[in-house]
Amino acid sequence: MSGSSAFTGAAPCRFAHYFVICGIDTETGLEPDELAALYQWLEADRQGRDPDAAATGENFEQSPLKRTFKSKVLARYPENVEWNPFDQDAVNMLCMPKGLSFRTQVDQRDPQFHSFIITKEDGSRTYGFVHTFYEEVTSPQICSAMQTLYQMHNAEHANPPSSSSSSSSSMDSLASSLDEADSPTSSTSSSRRAGGYDSSRDTLYVSKALCLIAPMPFMHACRRFLSQLHRAVTAATAPPLPLESYVHNILYEVPLPAPGRSLKFHGVYEPIICQRPGLGELPLADFPLAKAFSLLGVENLVQVFTCTLLEMQILLYSQDYQRLMTVAEGITTLLFPFQWQHVYVPILPASLLHFLDAPVPYLMGLQSKEGTDRSKLELPQEANLCFVDIDNHYIELPEDFPHFPNKTEFIQELSEVLLSFGIAANTGAPPRTRTSPGSAPSTPGRERKNVALRQLEDDGRNGNLAGEELAVLELLQGNATLERLQALTKRTGVTVARVDALRAGVKAQSTEGQGGRTAAEEEELKNAKLNVQLREVFASRFTTMFADYEAFVIQSAPDLESWLTNREQMHNFDKASFLSDQPEPYLPFLSHFIETQMFATFIDNKIMSQWEDKEPLLRVFDSRIDKARLYNVRAPSLRSSSYQRCSILKESAQAIEQRLMKIDHTAIHPHLLDMKIGQGKYEQGFFPKLQADVLNTGPTNNKWSHRTATAQRRKDRHRQQTEHLQLDNDLKEKYMQEARSLGKNLRQPKLSDLSPAVIAQTNWKFVEGLLKECRMKTKRMLVEKMGREAVELGHGEANITGLEENTLIASLCDLLERIWSHGLQVKQGKSALWSHLLHYQAREERLEQQQAESPESHVPERRKSDCSISMPSPRVSLIQDMRHIQSMSEIKTDVGRARAWIRLSLEKKVLSQHLKQLLSRQALTKKLYKRYAFLRCEEEKEQFLFHLLSLNAVDYFCFTSVFTTIMIPYRVVIIPIKKLSNAMTTSNPWVCVSGELGDSGIMQIPKNVLEMAFDCQNLGKLTTVQLGHDNAGLLAKWLVDCVMVRNEITGHTYRFPCGRWLGKGVDDGSLERVLIGELVVPSGEEDPGKNCRTPPLQRSPSQTRRISITSLSGRGCKPTSGQIQDAIGEAVNNILKHFSKPEKERGSLTVLLCGENSLVAALEQFFYHGFKSARLFQKTVFVWDFVEKAVAYMESADQMGDLQETAEPLGMTCQSLCHYVNAINSTSRNIGKDGKFQLLVCLGARDRLLPQWLPLLVECPVILRMYEDTALLRDRTTVNALIGVLETLHDFPITLEASLVKGIDL
Repeated sequence: MSGSSAFTGAAPCRFAHYFVICGIDTETGLEPDELAALYQWLEADRQGRDPDAAATGENFEQSPLKRTFKSKVLARYPENVEWNPFDQDAVNMLCMPKGLSFRTQVDQRDPQFHSFIITKEDGSRTYGFVHTFYEEVTSPQICSAMQTLYQMHNAEHANPPSSSSSSSSSMDSLASSLDEADSPTSSTSSSRRAGGYDSSRDTLYVSKALCLIAPMPFMHACRRFLSQLHRAVTAATAPPLPLESYVHNILYEVPLPAPGRSLKFHGVYEPIICQRPGLGELPLADFPLAKAFSLLGVENLVQVFTCTLLEMQILLYSQDYQRLMTVAEGITTLLFPFQWQHVYVPILPASLLHFLDAPVPYLMGLQSKEGTDRSKLELPQEANLCFVDIDNHYIELPEDFPHFPNKTEFIQELSEVLLSFGIAANTGAPPRTRTSPGSAPSTPGRERKNVALRQLEDDGRNGNLAGEELAVLELLQGNATLERLQALTKRTGVTVARVDALRAGVKAQSTEGQGGRTAAEEEELKNAKLNVQLREVFASRFTTMFADYEAFVIQSAPDLESWLTNREQMHNFDKASFLSDQPEPYLPFLSHFIETQMFATFIDNKIMSQWEDKEPLLRVFDSRIDKARLYNVRAPSLRSSSYQRCSILKESAQAIEQRLMKIDHTAIHPHLLDMKIGQGKYEQGFFPKLQADVLNTGPTNNKWSHRTATAQRRKDRHRQQTEHLQLDNDLKEKYMQEARSLGKNLRQPKLSDLSPAVIAQTNWKFVEGLLKECRMKTKRMLVEKMGREAVELGHGEANITGLEENTLIASLCDLLERIWSHGLQVKQGKSALWSHLLHYQAREERLEQQQAESPESHVPERRKSDCSISMPSPRVSLIQDMRHIQSMSEIKTDVGRARAWIRLSLEKKVLSQHLKQLLSRQALTKKLYKRYAFLRCEEEKEQFLFHLLSLNAVDYFCFTSVFTTIMIPYRVVIIPIKKLSNAMTTSNPWVCVSGELGDSGIMQIPKNVLEMAFDCQNLGKLTTVQLGHDNAGLLAKWLVDCVMVRNEITGHTYRFPCGRWLGKGVDDGSLERVLIGELVVPSGEEDPGKNCRTPPLQRSPSQTRRISITSLSGRGCKPTSGQIQDAIGEAVNNILKHFSKPEKERGSLTVLLCGENSLVAALEQFFYHGFKSARLFQKTVFVWDFVEKAVAYMESADQMGDLQETAEPLGMTCQSLCHYVNAINSTSRNIGKDGKFQLLVCLGARDRLLPQWLPLLVECPVILRMYEDTALLRDRTTVNALIGVLETLHDFPITLEASLVKGIDL
């Protein structure tokens, strides 16, 4: 963590920087908490009430003992430390997040401990450790003020004013409405509440906090020091030395332990030990992970950890500040070697609740009020939120959330580590995925009982075991047989956990345990060993997952400066190659993870390590990978998804044990200071006013302050050397900040200054961050999608997998959700975007109803289809798209609907247009959003829509390809050629539409209706249409120009060109044709097909080509022999390219075999070259006629025995050709002669027979009669070249679409 790295050698090595006391300032008396007032101001602003009216006047609703009063920093020693300036507001707010709290003698007054963290602008961290206790109020002014407040409160309640309607707004319920139930009240409380506080009969107590601020998270040591200090105040006898001595000692005479060393220093009563990991070990983390695991359960913790890795918004929720801190620090510790890069506020003071509005990833902790129900907690955005209710042990996860690789085995390994320390791996309540609103969990009674039990068990750590338990333990300890039994079970590795726990609890009260270590030290050692082993299991997952990451880092810059300047444009990591190297099951997680900010920063650090020292976490990680390589020499290509367990658990725990057993350093003992006589006098129960003059300066003669001084001199010299490099460093810092600053410059909310102006400024930064993120995301989507074209233009790597495209679209959906939830006034449902759309829909539908009096006529459309049939262009309608999504029963949640709607709009290329339309209703936007919201910043909004508009340049099928099982309405229009054909036909036509996901089956078309609609399960991208009729009646000939098919949801229209007759005795006598489709480009009315898009699919043969081949007069210019050979080469080449692509991205092979410029088309031209097709006064001859004659010749020759002399294989080939041709001729389908030739080519290509058949046709004497001398087919060299080209197809498995080979029996 950055805390650990920030202070290695840079700051003077003192264990603690400040000792702080917070509490009530008797000079100023009782002041209502300003922050609470600011908070009310914000709330009023949120609800559109007059904020100034709300902020005036005190809150008489709550009883005075429950109100928040202002705490102050009463003293801090020293005044200031130059390398860590004191932030008074932040420290005061975090020491007492709820302000002062008052109690009387009947309330519970147990001391509390919590820690906090302050993250500076540059990302470095300082830790605070706070011990809060209650002290009797001696000031008569404050007691009488409290009494007066109670009298006012009672008067107020006796005759309440009519206007006091308490607002039950979402955030209010968070902050105040449940304050009443803040502490467990005792039996006398109700009688007292009626009478309130009475100074004559009650003693008043107020909270006071003792706080240590330290550069590193030595939580246990600080906790023990503070509790000993408090014990010294409450003990009946005065402590051995004045308190100043102990505070002075920890501030100035206790050093930070050196890396890899342990340190012992002295508290008031007992010594305290702490240790720090060595340079090659995992960085320091002192918060008990076991606690985090037992609070959440192993599986839940792994899920929250995964959400953190994917940089979602994580909100922790608990009554106990220390729990919030334990879980937050636990999870961020486990991220090693990565670091959380976004907002990190483990304890969010009530006055900062507006930060939950932040449209960036965050990890925050919110203190819950006792008795608050989760359902009362309305959060600004939940589409991407992971909500962690620590006290009730349950979590809510975002939708569509990939699992951590090998999750089951991983959880198993963690559970075993916990069990080996006698901790049952509690599973926690099963995680809930977001469902419909109102499904907030209620803790059933049984679960509540468990919670109570667990809290009782937890109490064991304070050493106060219940009497009964003590008795049980005494009995156990007195019983020799039981003792022996237990020793035996221990040897066999079975642990009697409950007895051990009891023993540990009791031992905590006896001071010296075995081996001269106290029970508390034993406990600490156990915790430290467990911590490090759990962390090693996590770290080893990353070491195996990213073992080869270095191979994919792209080192493109010659020096640091040029890298920093071009950081934005550069590709630093070859994502596609990395993913292609990973096991399939890991991909959903990894493809998301390598898009995160923490991964990007990790790779940045790696690249920068060529020019400067390695970042500490990276150094440790790299050395582990090197070590793993030595032990495990495996080829990087052999990635397997089998689970590899962590192998260094033992040694990692030993390192810690050795440090704690053998102490490396002992600090100077506390000693008497040079104080004035009579000061530091002891008064039981009261923390004395310490003497500032002795605490504000350190000693000048101890040994390690010299160490600091020489280090300081060395540092000064170094500083002079680096002064001229400073400019570069500033530049570097600036770029690094920018490079990582997608929402990063507000990584930390400033805790101190919270004027409305600052809040506005923060929101402005959010708006800028969101816009930048939108620009980056759309650019990335375009570059990835345009692939090769983009690479030629110099935009980095090109190959996007379906998986990667999905990841990018999912992250776009997430960005849109965050933009829509920024500055929301009133929250409804989990998805802010869908909620806005629903408001819009309701409004538009009301308008539609009002206009319903003037019905729009649909007549013109029908009439048009009478005179010239074409596909009417679909109306672009935002509401219509919403209705399509609403009718999809597969999608159950609002978040899911919003995502589907975004995918559909992307596929239809109307995302920007739809959102522009949605935001054009300004009255609605004003009603839903505060004035600082992104959607109300005009200029940014325009730029944002413009970035989205750029996505129209590429074709997405992200809706069709994801929702494969939904029913989709299709519309088919058949367009005949009018001039040459009857518009009417007496026969009964039929049609069958096929796509990549299936076909519609044969559907009869009603007579003389050239348009029909049908519903069918999603066919995917459409590939072919079979069109035919039954040849009934007199007018059974039909000349069809093309068939148009449209998907009515996505609006994709496909054109299937035909340009041929269907009918007996006309053209090639075909009654059915297989037509190949092409996607029609939606265009401006005047300019079809000119706008930019990805290259079009090949088409089916157009009418002009057919006519040019078979025309009598040869009006069409015939292709030359060179062009024909080129066309064949091109067609074969396209098929080879098709197979070189990854399977999921290949597109349709049918188009390459039978479409325009396809293999069949090219071979047809080859066969028609020099073909004597046109006979005067006779009907046209087709290539199929030549094939049939050749086969007839071969069969007759075979019967006469002419072929007996030929070699055996040739005879076999001859038989196969005859067999195939006869099978095609005997099919029940009425395909024409060209259709039969197409089928022969396709079957020959599939079964690898084409190159063998060609010589047979060339050798056949029929060729002399039917071809000119100059024909290509009669030129041996050309034919041999053609055979060579066709043989290259033999390496690939060609599969034919069912619509092509239906009814062929080979």
